[in-house]
Amino acid sequence: VTQSAVSQQISKLEEELGISLFERIGKRKLILTEAGELMYDFVESVLMKYEVLLDQLSELKGSHKGKLRIAGPFTSLNQLLPQKLEVYKEQFPWVEYTILDRSQRAALELVNEGAVDFGIMLESIVPPTLQKIRLNPVETVLIVNAAHPLNDLEEISLDEIAKYPLILPIRRNEPCKRTEIEKLFLENNLTYHMAMESSSVELNVTYVELGLGISFATVVRSLPIFNRPGSRFISLNKYFKPDYLAVVFRKDKQMQQHQQVFLNALSGDIEGNQ
Repeated sequence: VTQSAVSQQISKLEEELGISLFERIGKRKLILTEAGELMYDFVESVLMKYEVLLDQLSELKGSHKGKLRIAGPFTSLNQLLPQKLEVYKEQFPWVEYTILDRSQRAALELVNEGAVDFGIMLESIVPPTLQKIRLNPVETVLIVNAAHPLNDLEEISLDEIAKYPLILPIRRNEPCKRTEIEKLFLENNLTYHMAMESSSVELNVTYVELGLGISFATVVRSLPIFNRPGSRFISLNKYFKPDYLAVVFRKDKQMQQHQQVFLNALSGDIEGNQ
């Protein structure tokens, strides 16, 4: 569809409604008017209900069809989902999947936009406009290799941590763990050397075990990664508040049966809803 055709359709709709849906800012930028926002919300709601209708009609015809769209950080997708999906796929072999490896903030935006059904992220970043279900407790830990001298200390200070090369999370244009870490060192007038930058806990553990440096991670204690014999995970609750992992979705989401079953499976070890 060409831009001119879209513009003509919008103009025709505005003429029919008797009100402007867009406001032009400058030569290229368009924003929704108040009426446009109302129209957007209405159309989005209709499309969501239409998807539910298609799913229900497919069930009546005996030809099941459905989509499951999930977004979250690599570690959550890698450590949390596979076992759940293995069982789920046996029950719903006809589901079409879209699984996106994204930062927590990016996953949050995708949920907000309705581009995915569920997002997996820290509970603390979820706004009250979205629905969240608490999954597992998480904590920030320091990752060191099994032979590292920090293992011998009863209590680890920031001064001790700053003495060693650090493997840090990627810096993003949004609040993130890297921002928290840098702020903590700055407040304590400490300098450090960054040996590596990575958003993957699994990759960080590999290089910690090679002796490249020590690393920070926010993780679920029950995950398989804690069973690696070459690494030690030291709690940093003294410096970082504990949190929870949560599955997030829109409050106005029209949940289809296969999506509800997935949500129930994912939150099978649920500790509480909010």
